[in-house]
Amino acid sequence: MASQTDVVSWRDEHPSAKYITPFIAFMLLLLVGPRLGLAPEIEAPTRVLILAAVCWICWPREISLRPAKPFSSVAIGALVFVLWIAPEFVDSGYRDNLLFSNSLVGHIHSSLQSAALHNPWVLTWRTVRAVLIVPVVEELFWRGWLMRKLIQSDFQTVPLGSYSPFAFWATAILFAAEHGPYWDVGLLTGVIYNVWMIRSKSIASCILMHAVTNAILSGYVITTAHWQYWQ
Repeated sequence: MASQTDVVSWRDEHPSAKYITPFIAFMLLLLVGPRLGLAPEIEAPTRVLILAAVCWICWPREISLRPAKPFSSVAIGALVFVLWIAPEFVDSGYRDNLLFSNSLVGHIHSSLQSAALHNPWVLTWRTVRAVLIVPVVEELFWRGWLMRKLIQSDFQTVPLGSYSPFAFWATAILFAAEHGPYWDVGLLTGVIYNVWMIRSKSIASCILMHAVTNAILSGYVITTAHWQYWQ
């Protein structure tokens, strides 16, 4: 078993790994999890606990956990939620358009099994994942690592929140692609999140903003049964 010293040494020797390993673990569990045949009551908390452990081990110790601008981060996170649901709120058939439902971007669906839709235990863990895990995983990867890596190979020499047009738009576009049939609002969200990274210079602020978006969206999904938002 690796000692704490070994873990610290690993983080120091592989700086990029601290930022990308949680994201890779998240994507692997998305791919492998449904194929394990576990009951949702077991699979949901197991996935969260594994990812929480990975995030804790990998968290870059040079980054503060204190949001630089907490109140603004909360407000922006709430605004992004509104933007996320606005298209379908105005036009319920919006996502049926070929632009948002095709073989390239995928189709609207929920990752939850039908039996889990009314299971409070599973829904609670799915919400915990959306609010506490996803923001950490994604903000470390997209705005903590990629935006800086695209500016300079030795990304640690690039201050958090540094700007270059290529890094900004490449990160926003790739972030949009990650959201499949929601690529349009994903792109808009990516732009807003990138701007806030540049303005706040704080990953913790971006994590808080992202968590607020996901928390409100999770509440909306559960109370309105719009399960398609949980891809």
